[in-house]
Amino acid sequence: MTGDTGRVPEIAVDERAARVRFRRALTLMAFTLLVPGSAQLIAGNRDIGRVAIRVWLLSLVTLVAGAIAIAVHPPLGLRLALNADVMLAARLYMLVGAVAWAALFIDAWRIGQPLTLRLPHRRAIVGVNGILCFSVAGTLLFGAHLAAAQRDFLTIFADGDLGAAHDGRYNVLLLGGDSGADRWGLRPDSMTVASVDAQTGRTVMIGLPRNMQNFRFREGSVMDKQFPKGFNCDGCYLNGVSTWAEDHTDLFDSDHPGVDATKMAIEGITGLEINYWVMVNMKGFKRLVNAFGGVTLNVRQRIPVGGLGSDVTGYIEPGKRKLNGHDALWYARSREGSDDYSRMARQKCVMTALLTQVSPKQALTNFQEIAEASSAMISTDIPGGALSDFVQLALRARKENVSTVSLVPPKVNTAHPDIDLVHRMVANAIDRAEGVKKAPAKKKSGKATGKVTGGAKGSRNDGYTANETDDVAAAC
Repeated sequence: MTGDTGRVPEIAVDERAARVRFRRALTLMAFTLLVPGSAQLIAGNRDIGRVAIRVWLLSLVTLVAGAIAIAVHPPLGLRLALNADVMLAARLYMLVGAVAWAALFIDAWRIGQPLTLRLPHRRAIVGVNGILCFSVAGTLLFGAHLAAAQRDFLTIFADGDLGAAHDGRYNVLLLGGDSGADRWGLRPDSMTVASVDAQTGRTVMIGLPRNMQNFRFREGSVMDKQFPKGFNCDGCYLNGVSTWAEDHTDLFDSDHPGVDATKMAIEGITGLEINYWVMVNMKGFKRLVNAFGGVTLNVRQRIPVGGLGSDVTGYIEPGKRKLNGHDALWYARSREGSDDYSRMARQKCVMTALLTQVSPKQALTNFQEIAEASSAMISTDIPGGALSDFVQLALRARKENVSTVSLVPPKVNTAHPDIDLVHRMVANAIDRAEGVKKAPAKKKSGKATGKVTGGAKGSRNDGYTANETDDVAAAC
């Protein structure tokens, strides 16, 4: 018998050593994943390791402290998410973090001495390292992209903080812009004032017809001086105020003379002082609805899609429908077989549905699409510092009924409006929303509850229910 039976074969020793080296290399990468810089502190450049660990600890403490602060005071989270400077800092931090963390993984691979590993182990280490690099860096880069999208979205808002409410309410002018080959510029085709209670968020939507004539502007305003007897020229309609102002920009100290002139008109008509305005490009509106995942509406009649007469390409069929952006836009804008006032009623149904149906979860899930769609279709003078306050009001408003009053026939003669009557209608609607006045009792001879015209409940002669109600959702 030859050889030493107590001696371990050399092949077993080599195998055990190879496994140890392989486990060591894997451990270094695991340490880098859990505590960036720990691999360098153990077996590499300790100065780099110390710096990386300190940065990681500082980041961890900041995130935990921020999470606790937001849990205690949720509005803080909104303020941070809606601050352009915070989004810029977050984007830069994540970009640098992605590169630095990937570099630490590569260095951990180097420290693991891959050339001393067996070929299968070496391939496995390269694969694991690559997966970790791309996963961690990719996640941070995607986060940086979202921060950039959010910051781009925030750039549409003006500088400054939230201004004072007027009589306890914020009055925001919502303008639907329409442009085309035969129309100069971007003109307001849909005009609504959202009067929002500064405490509860309870909202009253005041609809103004685009064909209103012979109205006075806010007293003492630029337009009031140009038209002291009212906007009474030939073909002068409410939606033409913007075009007139854009042709006389020298009269306005503003980057948006058309919007400012329209605001002067609506302040004169309603008697309200407008805090802010928002212009929505109606052709881009469908992108926003798609970003929200669609909107569910009660379609009362077939709604033509595509235009007027021979341009009609299809219909939105009656029933409870979840509409995409294209169909939601046509539901709100279709005029075939309808009239302007029925269309105004449908538009209020769309706005109310979006307010009540879009949840914070949906907004977060589709954040990137919503931010990109909003940046492309909205212009406004709302200051960035007011965003968190308005978001909180919107969340409260979801729990409240939305009221409406529309300055349309049969109550209002749009060719020669009784402005005193209009002011009373607006004031009464706000008083009812605030509980100061009770809603008037319904008369038996009132609106025909079963009649539907142009897709809206009611008729031009009797009035459309969604144009004047204390609960728009029920009227739709």
